[in-house]
Amino acid sequence: MFLSEPKTLFTPRGTFSYREGGQPDGAPVVMLHGWPESSYCWEYVGRHLKAGLRVIAPDLRGLGDSERTDGQRHYLKQALAQDVTSMLDKLDISEFQLLGHDWGGIVAQEIALAAPRRVQKMVIMNIAIINNLKGNKEVIEKVRSGSSEAYWYQHFQQIPGLAEAMIPDKEDVWIRTFVKGVETSIPEDAIAEYVRAYRIPGTPGTGANYYRTFSDDSKRWATLSAHRWTMPALYIYGKEDKVIIPEYLNHIEECFEDIRVEKVVAGHFLQEEKPEEVAGYLNEFLV
Repeated sequence: MFLSEPKTLFTPRGTFSYREGGQPDGAPVVMLHGWPESSYCWEYVGRHLKAGLRVIAPDLRGLGDSERTDGQRHYLKQALAQDVTSMLDKLDISEFQLLGHDWGGIVAQEIALAAPRRVQKMVIMNIAIINNLKGNKEVIEKVRSGSSEAYWYQHFQQIPGLAEAMIPDKEDVWIRTFVKGVETSIPEDAIAEYVRAYRIPGTPGTGANYYRTFSDDSKRWATLSAHRWTMPALYIYGKEDKVIIPEYLNHIEECFEDIRVEKVVAGHFLQEEKPEEVAGYLNEFLV
């Protein structure tokens, strides 16, 4: 094992879980998972990381082993960023390199937006860049011009009460519908971990809240077109993704002062499909 078993942190914002790996006194690297996963998604990438890094992998609110909180406002991505920051404060970590996949990539951007001096470098994987209004508009136009079948699960979860009514006792089917590879299968131990966590009471609703708050999140992001990320950045893209389509990469160079893009033959869950290749790019970029 690279990552530790889940540890618990009590912060002013709530009770959260996280895993650690690597060198305890090494350079902190904060890794944020997406939906429907947990901090365990970094286990296999971690096994290929270079020495000298200290990995801190939080479970975001409502997923993994972190608290299930009622109320959609807690799942606004700005609020989730504040959760992570409160955890890092509790761990006395002031500066760090930051990596996020899927919704974790959005939360990473919200952290970098709120506290840019704390983020030394930023890595984003298979998710939109929140200040890339031009590219994201092109995505919407592309999806509307064709089939939006791949996005059904987002609409499903946005319907009040539907996920809560239909997912319990079907967590294994639910998770396996999404967590699968293109060329390489995702490890069974990882899938079992996500199923276990999704069986924690309340998870269908708290997981759905990531999508139910998307409209309010988007209204904030629509004001960020003038923003530029100043820290060095890396985007690693699994180019077989059916949801985060290539148009998401359009114009991202205009959103950063220093951005590098690498593409991997993998689907959405590239860190588990191609962990050694993803870790290779991370080892080149992280310090």
